[in-house]
Amino acid sequence: MNEDSGAAGGLYGGIFGRGGIAAETDDRAWLRALLDAEAALARAHARVGLVPAEHAAAITAACVPEAFDADALGAAAAGAGNPVVPLVAELTRRVGGDAARHIHHGATSQDIMDTAAMLVARRAGGAVAEHTDGAAELLAELAAGHRDTVMAGRTLLQQALPTTFGAAAAGWLEGLDTAAHRLTEVLTQRAAAQLGGAAGTLASLGEHGPAVVAAFAEEAGLAEPALPWHTERGRIADIAGGLGRVCGAVGKTAGDIVLLAQTEVGEVVEAGGAGVGGSSTLPHKRNPIAAVSAVACAEQAPGLVSTLFAAQAQQHQRAAGPWHAEWPALTRLLDAAGSAAAWLCTSLERLEVRPEAMRANLAASGGFPMAERVTTDLAGELGRSQAHERVRDACAEAADSGRALGEVLAEHLAGRRSRARIDELLDPAGYLGSTGVLVDRALAARTRRPRPEPGGTGPSTGERR
Repeated sequence: MNEDSGAAGGLYGGIFGRGGIAAETDDRAWLRALLDAEAALARAHARVGLVPAEHAAAITAACVPEAFDADALGAAAAGAGNPVVPLVAELTRRVGGDAARHIHHGATSQDIMDTAAMLVARRAGGAVAEHTDGAAELLAELAAGHRDTVMAGRTLLQQALPTTFGAAAAGWLEGLDTAAHRLTEVLTQRAAAQLGGAAGTLASLGEHGPAVVAAFAEEAGLAEPALPWHTERGRIADIAGGLGRVCGAVGKTAGDIVLLAQTEVGEVVEAGGAGVGGSSTLPHKRNPIAAVSAVACAEQAPGLVSTLFAAQAQQHQRAAGPWHAEWPALTRLLDAAGSAAAWLCTSLERLEVRPEAMRANLAASGGFPMAERVTTDLAGELGRSQAHERVRDACAEAADSGRALGEVLAEHLAGRRSRARIDELLDPAGYLGSTGVLVDRALAARTRRPRPEPGGTGPSTGERR
């Protein structure tokens, strides 16, 4: 691993390493996880009685990330194709004596790398969960506060029927909350320790193999797998899918905010203060830069998820290449999800909702989005087809002539509907359907979902999964 494996810093670190996620995915985080795995393995052997307790304690005491040079290990990794081989050599040198004989016993490099990957995913997942939960809380406040704020619903980027901003926020909330909840489930239940030895048989541990695996999983704080999963990569795919889903929910929400903040729409504004959202050329710009950055981070997910899905096809008992391809892709996907969620939090914290602009945009449509309501009102006496034709013809005439839709409808429906009734039918506030109920359902669903624990994704189940 090197500094390029994550978004820990550099020219783009402020954008693609937002919210502290990089501290959970950078070289230091990986080194910590690798050493934690080696230490857990030594303690597991001691629990089973294969290693003296004092030797396991000596190995654990030497597994201090600050004592190792990540750059040197990364350079040496080229010789073996992974950083575990030079790490074990350096750890052995540091421990010394009889205790050093027990380092890495019964394991292969992939056992330590895979276990470390699960530890990194669990720890980084805690940062992702923290930011998604923060964003969801802000969305819940928006949904409740704007439960009845009327705005245009848009389909195919055109005004359709009226809805409420509360309903829009509730939709964002449901998508983000369910995605975050699913990711937490995956990281809690599917993140398992890996221990199979050279070919997944645990041969070097003799009859003690299963007991060591159980103790190793418990010491590492991960689930115990039923079998070694060296080339059965469903766990990685599940994590990738969960992270991709979070990025999709963030990208959807942030993308809608960007659209609503367009100059010609102006229904929301990111109020970031002086120097935020500006342009190097145009002094008047107020770009929704937090939402834009959230989209930029989320947009990276599909390619990274695809890489991890493709890497599932691994050869025989140990893979030649696909396994190695997972490390940077998983790291960057964790970075993308955490940064996207952190940026969305920032965007929502800055967001100013403009109800007057929402009303003005609806009014600018000349009442056309309410045409369906007029059709529905007429359908009982004319039939759906004839009512649709009458209203369609009136809409066409109003559009072609530039006259107000209410005026044209009053002429087309003379004797059937009064002008007062037509004006009532064209009022968006009277055609909001079940938006209020739907907002309430989204808010109630959030209160029922378990909230992530601070700094983590919840305890491991310890079950064989």
